[in-house]
Amino acid sequence: MNDYPQEPEPAIGIIGGSGLYEMEGLGDPVEIAVETPWGAPSDAIVRGTMAGRTLYFLPRHGRGHRLLPTEINHRANIYALRSLGVRWIVSVSAVGSLQPQYKPRHIVLPEQFFDRTSRRAEHTFFGNGIVAHVGFAQPTSAPLRELLAAAALRLGIPAAGVHNGGTYVNMDGPAFSTRAESETNRRLGFDLIGMTNLGEAKLAREAEIAFASLCFVTDYDCWREEEEPVSMQTIIGHLQHNVKTAKALIAEIVPRMPVAADWPEHCALENALATPKNYWPAETTKKLELLLARFL
Repeated sequence: MNDYPQEPEPAIGIIGGSGLYEMEGLGDPVEIAVETPWGAPSDAIVRGTMAGRTLYFLPRHGRGHRLLPTEINHRANIYALRSLGVRWIVSVSAVGSLQPQYKPRHIVLPEQFFDRTSRRAEHTFFGNGIVAHVGFAQPTSAPLRELLAAAALRLGIPAAGVHNGGTYVNMDGPAFSTRAESETNRRLGFDLIGMTNLGEAKLAREAEIAFASLCFVTDYDCWREEEEPVSMQTIIGHLQHNVKTAKALIAEIVPRMPVAADWPEHCALENALATPKNYWPAETTKKLELLLARFL
């Protein structure tokens, strides 16, 4: 027997991206301030119910869009959600298109990521005496993507505007791409470009959370010379449309979400821990007890 807390009931987490700073339609909403070993998350987390399920909503950039992509504390965000019992995350994001088939207002559920970030050390919970190497060949959850794709079609979104697959290249920002960068990413075969999702996906895997990105195309980055280069002014209308669609999609999938956290992502640490337990430093073990409880 040990004195570690029991797992809460598996819950659903929504991370809101650009334009999505609040989530209407939740029953009994309550704001929760969560502190983690990595500090505070981007904002208070809103807990509520929808279709009989517990749902937690966190605005990635904070309400009012106050955080640069490189200022987002992804470790605190994911750890906070995991501490509340979240085992599935839908991460809503605005992205640029790098290929002509992905048009503004299209929905893309990327299957893969490519890392062009400079802050990779912040994309893991491990270190300081405990090493883990999670499998990440398939960084997003196929069943969760399928639920989202099917929901989009049920809502009447044309099939040509819903893409289940593709590769998201993650840059640092906050500036948008140069034309040379955009053209290079396009020629390498990447489909979307954004500034936030890769760190979330890596940390969700370490936290044994099934993760999917719900990406809404707002622009063609700047590779398409016949189009205006991307700017906040050119994407605001698309953002407003996308927020409405995102909320409708979430309401559509929640009643169909599984109850048991028994997907492969939910045991990602099973064969990932490289450091024998007798070598684990007490301080690091304490810091990671939420993730390591079943191994203690």
